[in-house]
Amino acid sequence: MSPHRAIAIVFAVHGAVAGTLSTRLPWIQDHLALDPGALGMALLCPPIGAFIGMPMAARVAYRFGSRGATRVLIGLWCAALALPALSPSPLWLSAALLLFGFGAGMSDITMNAHAVALERHLGRSVMSGLHGMWAVGSLTGGGVGTLAAQAGIDARVHLGVVAAVLLAVGGAAGRGLLRDGRSEAASAGAPAPRRFALPSRAILPLGLVGFCAVFAEGASANWAAVYLTAVTDAGPGVAAAGYTVLMLCMAGMRLVGDRFIRLLGPVTAVRAGGVVAALGGVLVVAARTPALGIAGFALVGLGVAVVMPLVLAAAGTRGTTASEGVTGVATITYLSGMVAPPVTGWMADGLSYPAAFSVITGVVVAMTLLARVVGPSGGASRQPSAEGSLVVARD
Repeated sequence: MSPHRAIAIVFAVHGAVAGTLSTRLPWIQDHLALDPGALGMALLCPPIGAFIGMPMAARVAYRFGSRGATRVLIGLWCAALALPALSPSPLWLSAALLLFGFGAGMSDITMNAHAVALERHLGRSVMSGLHGMWAVGSLTGGGVGTLAAQAGIDARVHLGVVAAVLLAVGGAAGRGLLRDGRSEAASAGAPAPRRFALPSRAILPLGLVGFCAVFAEGASANWAAVYLTAVTDAGPGVAAAGYTVLMLCMAGMRLVGDRFIRLLGPVTAVRAGGVVAALGGVLVVAARTPALGIAGFALVGLGVAVVMPLVLAAAGTRGTTASEGVTGVATITYLSGMVAPPVTGWMADGLSYPAAFSVITGVVVAMTLLARVVGPSGGASRQPSAEGSLVVARD
Protein backbone atom coordinates (compact mmCIF):
# COMPACT_ATOMS: atom_id res chain seq x y z
CA MET A 1 0.00 0.00 0.00
CA SER A 2 1.40 3.43 -0.95
CA PRO A 3 1.85 6.03 1.81
CA HIS A 4 -0.65 8.32 0.08
CA ARG A 5 -3.34 5.65 0.02
CA ALA A 6 -2.53 4.63 3.59
CA ILE A 7 -2.99 8.10 5.08
CA ALA A 8 -6.15 8.58 2.98
CA ILE A 9 -7.60 5.47 4.64
CA VAL A 10 -6.58 6.77 8.06
CA PHE A 11 -8.45 10.03 7.37
CA ALA A 12 -11.50 8.05 6.24
CA VAL A 13 -11.35 5.89 9.39
CA HIS A 14 -11.14 9.01 11.56
CA GLY A 15 -14.19 10.45 9.82
CA ALA A 16 -16.09 7.17 10.13
CA VAL A 17 -15.58 7.09 13.91
CA ALA A 18 -16.97 10.63 14.23
CA GLY A 19 -19.91 9.94 11.93
CA THR A 20 -20.80 6.68 13.64
CA LEU A 21 -21.17 7.92 17.21
CA SER A 22 -23.44 10.83 16.31
CA THR A 23 -26.09 8.46 14.91
CA ARG A 24 -26.41 6.50 18.16
CA LEU A 25 -26.69 9.35 20.63
CA PRO A 26 -30.50 8.99 20.72
CA TRP A 27 -30.08 5.32 21.75
CA ILE A 28 -27.62 6.29 24.48
CA GLN A 29 -29.93 9.03 25.71
CA ASP A 30 -32.85 6.61 25.90
CA HIS A 31 -30.78 3.80 27.44
CA LEU A 32 -29.56 6.03 30.29
CA ALA A 33 -32.86 7.96 30.58
CA LEU A 34 -31.09 11.29 30.10
CA ASP A 35 -33.04 14.51 29.78
CA PRO A 36 -31.79 17.01 27.17
CA GLY A 37 -29.88 19.01 29.76
CA ALA A 38 -28.00 15.98 31.04
CA LEU A 39 -27.12 14.87 27.52
CA GLY A 40 -26.00 18.37 26.68
CA MET A 41 -23.67 18.40 29.68
CA ALA A 42 -22.23 15.05 28.64
CA LEU A 43 -21.68 16.34 25.10
CA LEU A 44 -19.48 19.11 26.47
CA CYS A 45 -16.93 16.44 27.34
CA PRO A 46 -15.63 15.60 23.82
CA PRO A 47 -14.54 19.18 23.03
CA ILE A 48 -13.02 19.50 26.50
CA GLY A 49 -11.11 16.27 25.96
CA ALA A 50 -9.96 17.45 22.53
CA PHE A 51 -8.75 20.77 23.94
CA ILE A 52 -6.74 18.89 26.55
CA GLY A 53 -5.29 16.43 24.05
CA MET A 54 -4.47 18.68 21.11
CA PRO A 55 -1.70 20.75 22.73
CA MET A 56 0.00 17.50 23.89
CA ALA A 57 0.04 15.92 20.44
CA ALA A 58 3.06 17.82 19.13
CA ARG A 59 5.27 16.42 21.89
CA VAL A 60 4.00 12.88 21.29
CA ALA A 61 4.67 13.15 17.55
CA TYR A 62 8.15 14.55 18.26
CA ARG A 63 8.94 11.64 20.56
CA PHE A 64 7.58 8.78 18.46
CA GLY A 65 7.39 10.26 14.96
CA SER A 66 4.18 11.23 13.22
CA ARG A 67 3.85 7.72 11.76
CA GLY A 68 4.11 5.92 15.09
CA ALA A 69 1.94 8.44 16.91
CA THR A 70 -0.75 8.30 14.23
CA ARG A 71 -0.85 4.50 14.25
CA VAL A 72 -1.27 4.29 18.01
CA LEU A 73 -3.68 7.20 18.42
CA ILE A 74 -6.02 6.24 15.58
CA GLY A 75 -6.20 2.76 17.12
CA LEU A 76 -7.02 4.14 20.54
CA TRP A 77 -9.72 6.38 19.12
CA CYS A 78 -11.32 3.53 17.22
CA ALA A 79 -11.38 1.50 20.44
CA ALA A 80 -12.89 4.46 22.33
CA LEU A 81 -15.88 4.39 19.99
CA ALA A 82 -17.29 1.38 21.83
CA LEU A 83 -17.17 3.00 25.27
CA PRO A 84 -20.09 5.49 25.32
CA ALA A 85 -22.73 2.81 24.62
CA LEU A 86 -21.25 0.63 27.38
CA SER A 87 -21.48 3.39 29.98
CA PRO A 88 -23.71 2.33 32.92
CA SER A 89 -24.42 5.85 34.19
CA PRO A 90 -24.23 9.50 33.13
CA LEU A 91 -20.96 9.91 35.03
CA TRP A 92 -19.36 7.03 33.14
CA LEU A 93 -20.75 8.40 29.89
CA SER A 94 -19.09 11.73 30.56
CA ALA A 95 -15.80 9.99 31.27
CA ALA A 96 -16.10 7.92 28.09
CA LEU A 97 -16.87 11.00 26.00
CA LEU A 98 -13.97 12.89 27.59
CA LEU A 99 -11.63 10.06 26.55
CA PHE A 100 -13.28 9.95 23.13
CA GLY A 101 -12.60 13.66 22.61
CA PHE A 102 -9.04 13.32 23.91
CA GLY A 103 -8.32 10.62 21.34
CA ALA A 104 -10.08 12.56 18.58
CA GLY A 105 -8.01 15.69 19.15
CA MET A 106 -4.64 13.98 19.44
CA SER A 107 -5.13 11.69 16.45
CA ASP A 108 -6.42 14.60 14.38
CA ILE A 109 -3.21 16.53 15.02
CA THR A 110 -0.80 13.67 14.32
CA MET A 111 -2.50 12.50 11.13
CA ASN A 112 -2.54 16.05 9.75
CA ALA A 113 1.12 16.45 10.69
CA HIS A 114 1.84 13.21 8.87
CA ALA A 115 -0.06 14.57 5.85
CA VAL A 116 2.21 17.63 5.91
CA ALA A 117 5.21 15.30 5.86
CA LEU A 118 3.72 13.41 2.92
CA GLU A 119 3.10 16.65 0.99
CA ARG A 120 6.73 17.59 1.52
CA HIS A 121 7.85 14.16 0.39
CA LEU A 122 5.70 14.16 -2.75
CA GLY A 123 6.25 17.82 -3.58
CA ARG A 124 2.58 18.42 -4.34
CA SER A 125 -0.69 19.22 -2.60
CA VAL A 126 -2.65 16.26 -1.21
CA MET A 127 -4.20 17.72 1.94
CA SER A 128 -7.51 18.73 0.37
CA GLY A 129 -8.13 15.23 -0.96
CA LEU A 130 -7.32 13.74 2.44
CA HIS A 131 -9.92 15.97 4.09
CA GLY A 132 -12.32 14.88 1.38
CA MET A 133 -11.68 11.29 2.43
CA TRP A 134 -12.49 12.28 6.02
CA ALA A 135 -15.85 13.56 4.79
CA VAL A 136 -16.44 10.34 2.86
CA GLY A 137 -15.68 8.34 5.99
CA SER A 138 -17.99 10.49 8.08
CA LEU A 139 -20.85 10.17 5.61
CA THR A 140 -20.29 6.41 5.39
CA GLY A 141 -20.21 5.98 9.15
CA GLY A 142 -23.31 8.11 9.49
CA GLY A 143 -25.11 6.15 6.79
CA VAL A 144 -24.32 2.77 8.35
CA GLY A 145 -25.31 4.11 11.75
CA THR A 146 -28.61 5.38 10.40
CA LEU A 147 -29.37 1.95 8.96
CA ALA A 148 -28.41 0.27 12.25
CA ALA A 149 -30.63 2.63 14.22
CA GLN A 150 -33.51 2.09 11.79
CA ALA A 151 -33.11 -1.67 12.16
CA GLY A 152 -33.22 -1.39 15.96
CA ILE A 153 -29.74 -2.84 16.48
CA ASP A 154 -28.45 -2.43 20.02
CA ALA A 155 -25.88 0.39 19.99
CA ARG A 156 -23.53 -1.66 22.17
CA VAL A 157 -23.38 -4.26 19.42
CA HIS A 158 -23.26 -1.75 16.59
CA LEU A 159 -20.53 0.46 18.06
CA GLY A 160 -18.52 -2.54 19.23
CA VAL A 161 -18.54 -4.16 15.79
CA VAL A 162 -17.76 -0.91 13.99
CA ALA A 163 -14.95 -0.14 16.44
CA ALA A 164 -13.39 -3.54 15.78
CA VAL A 165 -13.69 -3.19 12.00
CA LEU A 166 -12.26 0.32 11.96
CA LEU A 167 -9.48 -0.72 14.32
CA ALA A 168 -8.49 -3.47 11.88
CA VAL A 169 -8.71 -1.18 8.85
CA GLY A 170 -6.79 1.60 10.56
CA GLY A 171 -4.15 -0.87 11.77
CA ALA A 172 -3.64 -2.23 8.26
CA ALA A 173 -3.39 1.27 6.80
CA GLY A 174 -0.97 2.32 9.52
CA ARG A 175 1.61 -0.16 8.30
CA GLY A 176 1.72 1.64 4.96
CA LEU A 177 2.26 5.13 6.33
CA LEU A 178 5.33 7.04 5.31
CA ARG A 179 8.22 5.95 7.49
CA ASP A 180 9.91 8.50 9.70
CA GLY A 181 12.57 7.95 12.28
CA ARG A 182 11.38 7.59 15.84
CA SER A 183 13.68 10.31 17.13
CA GLU A 184 15.25 11.75 13.96
CA ALA A 185 13.59 15.08 14.64
CA ALA A 186 15.71 15.37 17.77
CA SER A 187 18.88 14.04 16.15
CA ALA A 188 18.42 16.49 13.25
CA GLY A 189 18.72 19.32 15.74
CA ALA A 190 15.08 20.37 15.91
CA PRO A 191 14.21 21.61 19.40
CA ALA A 192 11.46 19.74 21.18
CA PRO A 193 8.06 21.40 21.10
CA ARG A 194 6.49 22.47 24.34
CA ARG A 195 4.75 19.78 26.35
CA PHE A 196 1.53 21.79 26.10
CA ALA A 197 1.81 23.65 22.78
CA LEU A 198 -0.52 26.64 22.49
CA PRO A 199 -0.65 28.75 19.30
CA SER A 200 2.49 30.79 18.67
CA ARG A 201 2.59 34.31 17.25
CA ALA A 202 3.71 32.95 13.85
CA ILE A 203 0.62 30.76 13.71
CA LEU A 204 -1.95 33.44 14.58
CA PRO A 205 -2.47 34.88 11.04
CA LEU A 206 -3.06 31.38 9.67
CA GLY A 207 -5.29 30.64 12.63
CA LEU A 208 -7.39 33.70 11.81
CA VAL A 209 -7.94 32.53 8.22
CA GLY A 210 -8.86 29.08 9.49
CA PHE A 211 -11.11 30.60 12.14
CA CYS A 212 -13.07 32.48 9.47
CA ALA A 213 -13.42 29.42 7.23
CA VAL A 214 -14.54 27.12 10.02
CA PHE A 215 -16.89 29.76 11.40
CA ALA A 216 -18.66 30.03 8.03
CA GLU A 217 -18.71 26.25 7.67
CA GLY A 218 -20.01 25.60 11.18
CA ALA A 219 -22.65 28.31 11.06
CA SER A 220 -23.93 27.13 7.67
CA ALA A 221 -23.93 23.44 8.53
CA ASN A 222 -25.77 23.92 11.81
CA TRP A 223 -28.26 26.54 10.66
CA ALA A 224 -28.92 25.77 6.98
CA ALA A 225 -32.05 23.70 7.62
CA VAL A 226 -33.40 26.14 10.21
CA TYR A 227 -32.70 29.11 7.95
CA LEU A 228 -34.46 27.55 4.99
CA THR A 229 -37.46 26.73 7.15
CA ALA A 230 -37.74 30.13 8.81
CA VAL A 231 -36.85 32.40 5.90
CA THR A 232 -37.95 30.53 2.77
CA ASP A 233 -40.82 28.46 4.23
CA ALA A 234 -39.15 25.22 3.11
CA GLY A 235 -40.73 21.97 4.24
CA PRO A 236 -38.80 19.53 6.46
CA GLY A 237 -37.44 17.44 3.59
CA VAL A 238 -36.34 20.41 1.50
CA ALA A 239 -34.79 22.12 4.53
CA ALA A 240 -32.79 18.98 5.34
CA ALA A 241 -31.64 18.89 1.72
CA GLY A 242 -29.95 22.25 2.26
CA TYR A 243 -27.60 20.70 4.82
CA THR A 244 -27.03 17.62 2.67
CA VAL A 245 -26.18 19.66 -0.43
CA LEU A 246 -23.81 21.85 1.59
CA MET A 247 -21.91 18.86 2.96
CA LEU A 248 -21.81 17.02 -0.37
CA CYS A 249 -20.42 20.12 -2.08
CA MET A 250 -17.73 20.45 0.57
CA ALA A 251 -16.78 16.78 0.38
CA GLY A 252 -16.76 16.72 -3.42
CA MET A 253 -14.68 19.89 -3.68
CA ARG A 254 -12.14 18.61 -1.19
CA LEU A 255 -11.75 15.37 -3.12
CA VAL A 256 -10.80 17.27 -6.29
CA GLY A 257 -9.42 20.39 -4.60
CA ASP A 258 -5.75 19.44 -4.88
CA ARG A 259 -5.98 19.83 -8.67
CA PHE A 260 -7.17 23.41 -8.28
CA ILE A 261 -4.51 24.13 -5.66
CA ARG A 262 -1.75 22.85 -7.98
CA LEU A 263 -3.15 24.94 -10.83
CA LEU A 264 -3.83 28.17 -8.95
CA GLY A 265 -1.44 28.05 -6.00
CA PRO A 266 -2.58 28.23 -2.37
CA VAL A 267 -3.14 32.00 -2.13
CA THR A 268 -5.21 32.25 -5.30
CA ALA A 269 -7.12 29.12 -4.35
CA VAL A 270 -8.15 30.68 -1.01
CA ARG A 271 -9.07 33.95 -2.71
CA ALA A 272 -11.12 32.20 -5.39
CA GLY A 273 -12.83 30.07 -2.75
CA GLY A 274 -13.55 33.16 -0.70
CA VAL A 275 -15.19 34.91 -3.65
CA VAL A 276 -17.37 31.86 -4.32
CA ALA A 277 -18.31 31.53 -0.64
CA ALA A 278 -19.08 35.26 -0.37
CA LEU A 279 -21.33 35.03 -3.43
CA GLY A 280 -23.05 32.10 -1.73
CA GLY A 281 -23.52 34.17 1.41
CA VAL A 282 -25.13 36.96 -0.60
CA LEU A 283 -27.52 34.46 -2.19
CA VAL A 284 -28.43 33.07 1.22
CA VAL A 285 -29.16 36.54 2.59
CA ALA A 286 -31.24 37.45 -0.46
CA ALA A 287 -33.04 34.10 -0.70
CA ARG A 288 -36.76 34.00 -0.20
CA THR A 289 -37.24 30.70 -2.02
CA PRO A 290 -35.77 27.32 -1.02
CA ALA A 291 -33.99 26.82 -4.36
CA LEU A 292 -32.05 30.08 -4.09
CA GLY A 293 -31.19 29.39 -0.46
CA ILE A 294 -29.91 25.90 -1.21
CA ALA A 295 -27.85 27.28 -4.10
CA GLY A 296 -26.32 29.81 -1.73
CA PHE A 297 -25.38 27.20 0.86
CA ALA A 298 -23.93 25.02 -1.92
CA LEU A 299 -21.64 27.88 -2.98
CA VAL A 300 -20.59 28.48 0.63
CA GLY A 301 -19.63 24.81 0.89
CA LEU A 302 -17.70 24.88 -2.39
CA GLY A 303 -15.91 28.09 -1.44
CA VAL A 304 -14.65 27.20 2.02
CA ALA A 305 -13.87 23.56 1.24
CA VAL A 306 -10.16 23.86 0.44
CA VAL A 307 -9.32 26.65 2.89
CA MET A 308 -8.85 24.59 6.02
CA PRO A 309 -6.65 21.94 4.32
CA LEU A 310 -4.47 24.75 2.94
CA VAL A 311 -4.24 26.43 6.34
CA LEU A 312 -3.15 23.17 7.98
CA ALA A 313 -0.59 22.51 5.26
CA ALA A 314 0.86 26.00 5.69
CA ALA A 315 0.83 25.64 9.49
CA GLY A 316 3.05 22.58 9.17
CA THR A 317 5.85 24.87 7.96
CA ARG A 318 5.51 27.50 10.70
CA GLY A 319 6.19 25.67 13.96
CA THR A 320 9.23 24.06 15.52
CA THR A 321 7.82 20.82 14.14
CA ALA A 322 5.00 20.14 11.71
CA SER A 323 2.76 18.87 14.48
CA GLU A 324 3.36 21.96 16.63
CA GLY A 325 2.23 24.21 13.77
CA VAL A 326 -0.79 22.04 13.08
CA THR A 327 -1.62 22.00 16.79
CA GLY A 328 -1.64 25.79 17.00
CA VAL A 329 -3.99 26.24 14.06
CA ALA A 330 -6.24 23.33 15.04
CA THR A 331 -6.71 24.75 18.53
CA ILE A 332 -7.91 28.06 17.10
CA THR A 333 -10.18 26.53 14.47
CA TYR A 334 -11.64 24.01 16.88
CA LEU A 335 -12.70 26.93 19.05
CA SER A 336 -14.27 28.53 15.99
CA GLY A 337 -16.28 25.40 15.26
CA MET A 338 -17.59 25.42 18.82
CA VAL A 339 -18.61 29.09 18.97
CA ALA A 340 -20.04 29.48 15.44
CA PRO A 341 -23.40 27.72 16.02
CA PRO A 342 -24.36 29.53 19.26
CA VAL A 343 -23.10 32.93 18.08
CA THR A 344 -25.11 32.57 14.88
CA GLY A 345 -28.18 31.73 16.94
CA TRP A 346 -27.69 34.74 19.18
CA MET A 347 -27.33 37.06 16.19
CA ALA A 348 -30.41 35.58 14.54
CA ASP A 349 -32.40 36.00 17.74
CA GLY A 350 -31.25 39.55 18.37
CA LEU A 351 -31.40 40.72 14.73
CA SER A 352 -32.72 38.29 12.11
CA TYR A 353 -31.57 35.24 10.20
CA PRO A 354 -30.57 37.25 7.09
CA ALA A 355 -28.70 39.74 9.28
CA ALA A 356 -26.80 36.91 10.97
CA PHE A 357 -25.72 35.50 7.62
CA SER A 358 -24.76 38.98 6.46
CA VAL A 359 -22.22 38.98 9.29
CA ILE A 360 -21.06 35.50 8.29
CA THR A 361 -20.61 36.72 4.71
CA GLY A 362 -18.44 39.51 6.15
CA VAL A 363 -16.36 36.88 7.92
CA VAL A 364 -15.82 35.14 4.58
CA VAL A 365 -14.74 38.45 3.00
CA ALA A 366 -12.20 38.91 5.82
CA MET A 367 -10.88 35.41 5.12
CA THR A 368 -10.46 36.31 1.45
CA LEU A 369 -8.54 39.50 2.25
CA LEU A 370 -6.15 37.55 4.51
CA ALA A 371 -5.47 34.84 1.92
CA ARG A 372 -1.84 35.81 1.34
CA VAL A 373 -0.77 34.36 4.70
CA VAL A 374 -1.22 30.79 3.41
CA GLY A 375 1.51 31.29 0.80
CA PRO A 376 5.22 30.44 1.19
CA SER A 377 5.93 34.13 1.82
CA GLY A 378 3.47 34.22 4.67
CA GLY A 379 6.22 34.00 7.24
CA ALA A 380 7.90 30.62 6.80
CA SER A 381 11.62 31.19 6.54
CA ARG A 382 12.62 27.62 7.22
CA GLN A 383 11.28 24.12 6.97
CA PRO A 384 10.51 22.65 10.38
CA SER A 385 11.07 19.06 11.23
CA ALA A 386 8.24 16.77 10.24
CA GLU A 387 8.89 14.53 13.23
CA GLY A 388 11.55 12.62 11.39
CA SER A 389 13.24 12.53 8.03
CA LEU A 390 11.34 10.73 5.33
CA VAL A 391 13.08 7.52 4.37
CA VAL A 392 10.89 5.93 1.72
CA ALA A 393 10.46 7.13 -1.84
CA ARG A 394 7.32 5.56 -3.10
CA ASP A 395 3.70 6.54 -3.64
